[in-house]
Amino acid sequence: MRIISLNCNGIRAAARKGFFEWLATQQADVVCLQETKSQEHQRGAEFRPAGWHCHYVDALKPGYSGVAILSKREPEQVLTALGDGFADMDAEGRYIEARFGALSVVSLYLPSGSSSEERQQVKFSFMERFLQRLGEWRASGREYVVCGDWNIAHTAADLKNWRGNQKNSGFLPEERAWMDKLFGEAGWVDAWRRLYTDDGDACYTWWSNRGQAWAKNVGWRLDYQVLTPGIAECIRAASVYKEQRFSDHAPLSVDYAQADAPAS
Repeated sequence: MRIISLNCNGIRAAARKGFFEWLATQQADVVCLQETKSQEHQRGAEFRPAGWHCHYVDALKPGYSGVAILSKREPEQVLTALGDGFADMDAEGRYIEARFGALSVVSLYLPSGSSSEERQQVKFSFMERFLQRLGEWRASGREYVVCGDWNIAHTAADLKNWRGNQKNSGFLPEERAWMDKLFGEAGWVDAWRRLYTDDGDACYTWWSNRGQAWAKNVGWRLDYQVLTPGIAECIRAASVYKEQRFSDHAPLSVDYAQADAPAS
């Protein structure tokens, strides 16, 4: 089972840059997209390619946020709202979950706090609430793969200029402590770090459009596949695709040996 995650920074822009042509060569079973930045009436047939079951959740605000899951196998159930206590985030189109037997695959777009202190507080609020929801998911008995743009670089190994970013959103001490808790006492597993602990700059998935960040590989690891322990035992390989640019993020692919894989 191969799961790919990408913050496409506008699915229409990613499509123009060849994303769907590339996807057709990847033998993926499930694709999680974030920041689709579109509404249903703006997406023609090319955004529902043949052979894929495609589910989109759009933000109420046009041109903003939005998530999607594309799968070869039709999910038994698709959930499109986090529900009680998350009305603000559901309005922004930040979550969709597809269920295949006892396996849930989630496409998540965690808020960014870089635009203002107000949005940073929104981010902190979501983090607190979402950690509780993650606990409920862990206790449910289901296996989860939570894919997406988490908008946090966990450790100094996850970004190039870590010293200069310790006061910036995405690498604040409070954010990193939250990730410590996520991968510590909360019991979730970072798929990439399960395989690679000393990988230099190979882990980066996002580069600023400012300056020469892409050319100089001054990147951050903001995109994760976060797992319950059972499915974590099934990880076989992971990679970040950087040969083409569909977005300011790069696709993160993880391969799993999973008996209940949502394959076609």
